[in-house]
Amino acid sequence: MRDPHDLYAVSPEAFDDGPVPVLVHALRGAMDAGHAGEMVARHLLESLPVERVVTFDSDALIDYRSRRPAMTFEDWRYTDYDEPVIAVDRLRDDEGTELLLLHGPEPDLQWDRFTAAVVDLVEAFGVQRTIGLQGIPMAVPHTRPISVTAHATRDGLVDPQRHLMGRVQIPGSAAGLLELRLGRTGHDALGFAANVPHYLAQSEYPQAAAELVRQVAASTGLALPVGELEAAAAETARQIEAQVSASAEVGAVVHALEQQYDAFMEAAAQPTHRTLLAEPDPLPTADEIGAQLEAFLAEQADDGGRPDQP
Repeated sequence: MRDPHDLYAVSPEAFDDGPVPVLVHALRGAMDAGHAGEMVARHLLESLPVERVVTFDSDALIDYRSRRPAMTFEDWRYTDYDEPVIAVDRLRDDEGTELLLLHGPEPDLQWDRFTAAVVDLVEAFGVQRTIGLQGIPMAVPHTRPISVTAHATRDGLVDPQRHLMGRVQIPGSAAGLLELRLGRTGHDALGFAANVPHYLAQSEYPQAAAELVRQVAASTGLALPVGELEAAAAETARQIEAQVSASAEVGAVVHALEQQYDAFMEAAAQPTHRTLLAEPDPLPTADEIGAQLEAFLAEQADDGGRPDQP
């Protein structure tokens, strides 16, 4: 493997303020239902003071032909290019405490070298806790509180949890590999995955993003703003309710999903219980419910009746 240090450039003032105890990462492109992790990164960058400290070599990490950046063509010439940027920014929370945020598109190439580079940066900045954020689609209704699946490199970093998913194999991600590599090199790393209603997984779901911010704050003691996300969540909930109440059929399948969820939560304390991925009887399966809801929402969009962004 080529030297990971050659994969990034560090600003001259990057280490002037001493160690930074927390690094949060939310890379676009991997599984992120409701765009939850992406929304958190955007929210923090827009809400807190920002200083760029590390820039990665995107040319070495991005496959442009599989994920073509947008270009703007205007009046017979190219006028702009949406350059992919993978970077680490230093932020300050509402009380002035520093944190690092790794954001940008998930690398397509050189995952081993990229994760080795991030491990180097964790050590160089004196990071004590690395936290990954994402959303995952689950058979949960939008009418219930957002739940979060937490995971970590060792016991004690997260509270004991109900087993929502059991043992599964999932497609790999750079973020998942980073957590694995950090754990194997003796660094504390954890992740929070907001459980997003699977029928809303393709839309921005600020309820999930707000809960992820609260989880990071509770885990680290950071004073992170969440009010704008909560306001967006309230408006999104209003829009979803308006759409669901417009169809008795959709209301019925949402009610069935509520029954499924409540039955799971009631049984979760039992020694043998199903996960949220199981197919209960006689309720509709998650796929059946999702298909009906997605068809309804698509019909609303075709009729021009769907709000801009639930």
